[in-house]
Amino acid sequence: MNTATKLSAFALGVATVFGATYGAARVAGPEAAPAESRHDATGDHGAGGEAGHGGEQGGAAHLPGGLLVSERGYTLRPVDAPAGQFAFQVTGPDGRAVTAYEVAHDKRMHLIVARRDLSGFRHVHPEMGPDGTWRVDSPLGGPGVWRAFADFTPTGGEALTLGVDVTVPGALTGRPLPAPATSTTVDGYTVTLAGAPQPGRTAELTLTVSRDGAPVTDLEPYLGAYGHLVALRQGDLAYLHVHPNGEPGDGRTSPGPEVRFAAEMPSAGAYRLYLDFNHRGVVRTAEFTVIAGAPATPGVPAASTPAATTTPTAGADHGAPGHGHD
Repeated sequence: MNTATKLSAFALGVATVFGATYGAARVAGPEAAPAESRHDATGDHGAGGEAGHGGEQGGAAHLPGGLLVSERGYTLRPVDAPAGQFAFQVTGPDGRAVTAYEVAHDKRMHLIVARRDLSGFRHVHPEMGPDGTWRVDSPLGGPGVWRAFADFTPTGGEALTLGVDVTVPGALTGRPLPAPATSTTVDGYTVTLAGAPQPGRTAELTLTVSRDGAPVTDLEPYLGAYGHLVALRQGDLAYLHVHPNGEPGDGRTSPGPEVRFAAEMPSAGAYRLYLDFNHRGVVRTAEFTVIAGAPATPGVPAASTPAATTTPTAGADHGAPGHGHD
């Protein structure tokens, strides 16, 4: 069943409205925001370090990823699709849909959506048609304003993360951000966070996975790593996408229980962390609230967070709408 939605592209205060059907969109001509350099959190993916999917290494004063709908000549454009699907194109400097992409972390396109109150999160991987249109079962999980992030590297270009707002109408009950915590549980697994993120400089975050009190030492690769981390800043949803130190098969990285990330937050404030990890063929998402610039607080009781629904890795979609990955 079709439900009217409205897509609005947010780019440093410049908003443009799209008409759409639920799970799809009709482009009404977004305005391109000025290209600016930006900085995602950095991750050491083996020796020497590597920026996140849409990241550049540089000063934290640069604009983070995901805040612009158009950057360096590339524009994220939702397009019409059947009910229950979400579809979009990325147009290049020549105005045409881009059809050539580099593989980054096992995929050519990472689509992440999060509700603006950070109470919903999905990470999926759409499929591209010959005309450059990417399609996926709609990841939008219910009423509210969602931010959709397209994380990609065009062939011959630099890694980018573009973002667009998607409004799903309906009765909406806002949810407050859960309090900061050093541990959370997901589907019987406990994930513990150590380390204090710092604005403007790199800090190591260590996430330790256990189950029934025993450390998990046989994590399985997911997107080319033993863990996959997205951080979103409360308010503007600045997007930080990092991967852990080391990688499977490098001869020095163990498959758990610890997964370490080098992360740099661009400013002080509250962030929501989403850790994807794969164990026994199932990908799960653990969520944390952290405060960049605050001292580490060992012993703080875990905050109440929405439980992640899980689905076998082999399936086409992982997790119920609101929290999941593909």
